[in-house]
Amino acid sequence: MPELPAHSPTVVADSNVAVARGVTLGYGDHVAIRPSDFVIPTGKITAVIGPNGSGKSTILNAIAGLLNPTTGDLTTFGEEPRNARSRVSYVLQYTPVTQGTPITVAEVVAMGRYPLTGLFGRMSDKDRDRIASAMRELAITDLAGRHLSELSGGQRQRVYVAQGIAQEHDLLLLDEPLTGLDLVSAQAIDRIIHAEPERGCSVVLTTHDLEEAKAADHVLLVAGHVVAQGAPDEVLSMANLREAYGLGALHEEDGATPHFPTEHHHDH
Repeated sequence: MPELPAHSPTVVADSNVAVARGVTLGYGDHVAIRPSDFVIPTGKITAVIGPNGSGKSTILNAIAGLLNPTTGDLTTFGEEPRNARSRVSYVLQYTPVTQGTPITVAEVVAMGRYPLTGLFGRMSDKDRDRIASAMRELAITDLAGRHLSELSGGQRQRVYVAQGIAQEHDLLLLDEPLTGLDLVSAQAIDRIIHAEPERGCSVVLTTHDLEEAKAADHVLLVAGHVVAQGAPDEVLSMANLREAYGLGALHEEDGATPHFPTEHHHDH
């Protein structure tokens, strides 16, 4: 079977796939992100890190065109995010599955092709190759006939990431893709995260893990607003982390890596 093909992104106006200027984001009367500026560089891995409730998932929702800014200006691929949805693949952290739902792993991954084929459209050889390649890359080929509700959490997350990369996309958004996973699943998804830029795809992931953020090319540190952005070694300074997490959340001894509380919840 062929490997997943390299992406051929439409020309972007500059070196950033997304640009926010003075953006405020929220839900109803709740403000999740106060006026902030940030960029998402093209062809790079961007990590969005911050405390629980800091607005990490909210930023992903806005970039994906699922949430309109209250104030300010946000563009994805040089246009309103909702107009760029066909170029964005968004993998959520939690997708509830009813026990016994009669849908197989192969069928879930195939849904990544629906934006092109339609719900009842016929799959081409290219579609089938893309699905098979995505399943192989996430090591779920042997699970193809299993029902989704029969899988472990890690296996299920691999299925959703396979669906995401089976979809045509230039930007891959991942909401806490490595949180709480078994080692095999975490390694498989981590390989995908670092392989996507080699195919010409930009990646944005949210995380609570400082080491995951350090491994990215670009970091957004958020705490109800964008505290800092840029290269990991510049953004993840003790001063910035103290501002984002508060003095009580950090325990530093003799220059040791700060420790963060364990958090497994969404921002909203």
